[in-house]
Amino acid sequence: MPNRELAPPQGLEQQVACVWIGDGSAVHVLPDACVDVVWTRGRLMVAGPATGPEVAPPTPGQGRCGVRFRVGAAGAALGLPASELLDEIVPLEEIWGAAGRRLEDRVALAARPLDALVAGVHDRIAGAGDDLVREAVFRLRGGEDSVERLARATAVSERQLRRRFERGVGYGPRTLRRVLRFQRFLGLATAGGSLARLAADAGYADQAHLVRDCRRLAGTTPSALLAAGASPAGERPDMAETFKPATTGPATLVA
Repeated sequence: MPNRELAPPQGLEQQVACVWIGDGSAVHVLPDACVDVVWTRGRLMVAGPATGPEVAPPTPGQGRCGVRFRVGAAGAALGLPASELLDEIVPLEEIWGAAGRRLEDRVALAARPLDALVAGVHDRIAGAGDDLVREAVFRLRGGEDSVERLARATAVSERQLRRRFERGVGYGPRTLRRVLRFQRFLGLATAGGSLARLAADAGYADQAHLVRDCRRLAGTTPSALLAAGASPAGERPDMAETFKPATTGPATLVA
């Protein structure tokens, strides 16, 4: 596998879904609702929440590594609305300024770049993000299909819910529901089965609904995507279930 995922480091479990190491191969990246800080080609870059497919080009002779934030945690962790990073890849120093440049220098000089990156992220953030957003994410994972009911369950207006989603996730709950359903399909597909059955089990209205969403999010058909070896990514359900929203309020940047 081009990328190998590892468990979140101790002390960052509430903010980080996983850390990962890549061998420098080209990687076909599909929307997964997460935001990553990536060490690649001697730079620290932030890959924002994606709404379409991207290809990370190969880096021959140079591995990659990264920290992947939990769904909804990136805005608080990075200190800006995640919507400002929508479908963008930007240098970390554009977000963290001098602190980002210092961390980039530390990672460049480190014998183990991932360890230096994790330590830098740990030093920079505290808290888990917006508990309301995390609660809403859990409800969406559980199959909630109405933004109106989601807002009612979290005791906020639909407009406020969307604003908080845009800050924490990068886009609204309807888009997140679509991305989570798509990732659910990819997860189920690893065990095989007909497209019709996979579509039903993932929560699509029918196979045609799956095809439309797949074209929108991956730029191709479900059959072509699975034939190319696509696999689920992002915050896996088993990782998500280990996290319970904290009661200490939103995350704050450490000065």
